[in-house]
Amino acid sequence: MDFDTIIIGAGAAGLSCALILGSGLKKPFAEGKKVALITHQKSSHLQNALFNNVLGLKPGTLGKDLLEDGLTQLSNLYPEVLQIDKEKAEQITEIDLGYSITTNKNTYTTKRVVIAVGYTNLLTISGLENYVKPHPKAAIEKDRIWLENTDHLIKHNLYVAGTLAGWRSQFAIASGSGAHVGTDILTLWNNGKHTKVHDKI
Repeated sequence: MDFDTIIIGAGAAGLSCALILGSGLKKPFAEGKKVALITHQKSSHLQNALFNNVLGLKPGTLGKDLLEDGLTQLSNLYPEVLQIDKEKAEQITEIDLGYSITTNKNTYTTKRVVIAVGYTNLLTISGLENYVKPHPKAAIEKDRIWLENTDHLIKHNLYVAGTLAGWRSQFAIASGSGAHVGTDILTLWNNGKHTKVHDKI
């Protein structure tokens, strides 16, 4: 396998998940783990967002700036997380021991996948069709979708995070969803021992 985990999408959920996994990579239980983030962001609703009601963010923060700052934060703090830029995931195929992800430029193999792209019905990643359902927490006229899952898990080692997991389109919720999946994966790395990473003064 090229990677242990590939995250598809670098919006609120994908970046949060990547930061959590990055923070765990230096732990003994994560030895040898390789993580990548396919950073395609064009469909992120953060591109035109303005934040006034998010704890910790200065009122007036623009979503497009947050996207750029998030990638920089990930790069500066956890350069071990490979950022795959200028590629878009087109197909996910189940293979022995994991998944194959085909982008518009390359093919990667990974033990597990986290899908963290937006919840519009324009989802174009082949291999996910059987899991697409009408979104349970969005207005019907918006025609939003989710990938059917239980506690973020679609099937073995295939996760979904953020609005596409069935959550409302709210920054704190999407970020928390990504962090949730990140800590679930840390827990798997740590042989099932419930795991989170907190930095302390």
